[in-house]
Amino acid sequence: MMSVYLLILCLAVLQQGGRARPDPPGCNSPEAVRVAEEALEQINRDRTHGYILSLNRLYDLSHASEKEKGGLLYKLTIDVMETKCHITSRKPWKQCEVRDIGDVPVYGECEVSVYADTEIRLQSYSCALREVPATAVVDVCPDCPTADNLNEPVVKETANLSLQRFNEESRLANYFTLENITKASSQWVAGPSYFVEFTIVETVCSKKTDASELHNCSPMDCQFAHRGFCLGSHEAHEEQFEIRLPVGKKDSSFRKPVEVKCEIYEPQAAAAEEQAHAKADSGHTGHQHHNHTHLHPHEHVHSTTPSSDHTVSKPRVSLGTVVDQPASPRSAPAAGSCPGPRRHNLGLDRLKL
Repeated sequence: MMSVYLLILCLAVLQQGGRARPDPPGCNSPEAVRVAEEALEQINRDRTHGYILSLNRLYDLSHASEKEKGGLLYKLTIDVMETKCHITSRKPWKQCEVRDIGDVPVYGECEVSVYADTEIRLQSYSCALREVPATAVVDVCPDCPTADNLNEPVVKETANLSLQRFNEESRLANYFTLENITKASSQWVAGPSYFVEFTIVETVCSKKTDASELHNCSPMDCQFAHRGFCLGSHEAHEEQFEIRLPVGKKDSSFRKPVEVKCEIYEPQAAAAEEQAHAKADSGHTGHQHHNHTHLHPHEHVHSTTPSSDHTVSKPRVSLGTVVDQPASPRSAPAAGSCPGPRRHNLGLDRLKL
């Protein structure tokens, strides 16, 4: 009888010990998915170039207890896909549409370290991205656009024509200049059609600037400069682009289809500057001033004289890297129930995105 009692007691102790050290969650665990989603949100906020990434699936994970801190340190491998939102927009990734087969899709994976207790805090990340090969796109969608080299003259010309049209038609007070061409593609319809995506930045030149002086318009070197992201296209029916008059000439017209759509973003510094208005009711006596035109309805005045309470910002240090890199063989996931289900595959099953 005593031996039976001891056996039951030992089993109870072993069961309690098992509860104290639970198995690590798998890729289908709601908690693990929540950590991965928040980690990716923080990765996107940390980045300064490229496009916002969206979570495709949680590929693998592990975690260890941080006894001194009382939380968990997660190591995650997450599969990601590029969205149509540029980093400049600062939109949450769940609000951004993943690039489909006709938008030069990009996919990859991120190795992520995250600390989780009452909050989730990104520690580090390393992401490798790559474009879906044109051959894979054509196999599924023969008529879809395929990627072009960003340095091709026709790509640069398409971006310049698109920006020129934007500057002519926008009601913003200042001209904008080309910052970076971020993506380009082309397809054949009635003739060659070219598509570009590019970022722009506000210049110091107002719309009252004479057309002959526009080549001297430098970007506004100021934290209040507006930036934008544009989609431009040009359909060419001849080998060469038409010769157009300078911006501002009344006879300037687009005889060939050039389309452009831009989103202009309010500078992040504008929010802080709005708060400063509450402290500036009495004006800035003794200070020199210069004006910037903003998208919101009222004018702003900013001092050019450093104030005594001005804080010099420290150089920004990134928590990780994002590189263009070909796909490499992957080891099988170590955690149970991994990898998790894919949210997107674009019909490209053989690529195993």
